[in-house]
Amino acid sequence: MGAYAYSGGMESAVEYGHVNDRVSCLTWLGGVLSESLAYVDLPMYMRLHRAWTKRDLQLVNVHSEYLQAMRESQELLAEDRQMGLALRRLLIDLGIDLADRIEKPSFATMYALACVEWGINCEMGAQGLCWSWVENQVAAAIKLIPLGQTDGQRLLGDLMPKVIIAVETATDLGDADVGRSLPGLAVLSALHEVQYSRLFRS
Repeated sequence: MGAYAYSGGMESAVEYGHVNDRVSCLTWLGGVLSESLAYVDLPMYMRLHRAWTKRDLQLVNVHSEYLQAMRESQELLAEDRQMGLALRRLLIDLGIDLADRIEKPSFATMYALACVEWGINCEMGAQGLCWSWVENQVAAAIKLIPLGQTDGQRLLGDLMPKVIIAVETATDLGDADVGRSLPGLAVLSALHEVQYSRLFRS
């Protein structure tokens, strides 16, 4: 859905020397996974999954807007919206008419709808959402650092247990605990918006 075009702030992390090898990349990705996805994307996806299951479009819109409001840079918001719109177009083409009812969806909004329509339970869908993020970030790291394919595979293996933990964390969160700020990621993402030379979209 266009995720390959974005680095999620990693390009600036590499540019400024915060990520420069497999170990530092594992630290970076593990931190974002456990401190951002586990508290923002995953719990909101779970709420969206429940709202779509009930066909509560008003609640779907509320959750979608809330998720987008938690994006801490223009780039991160644009990434979420662009991917959401791309998945929305695909779902409409596949005959899922409900996708047409949400005008400005986040990616998780449309992903949750796809899971509900295709009978994918909430937990399995959460693991898939998390894994897709990990896989895209590792692909970006291979290009940016750069890493070899072997180191990329090792990263995927090292991050898999963290995916399970992140989903478990998100599952147990009450509404008041949803949301987490990563100032370093926000700043690096904002810097990427004006970075002179870059491979990835902002």
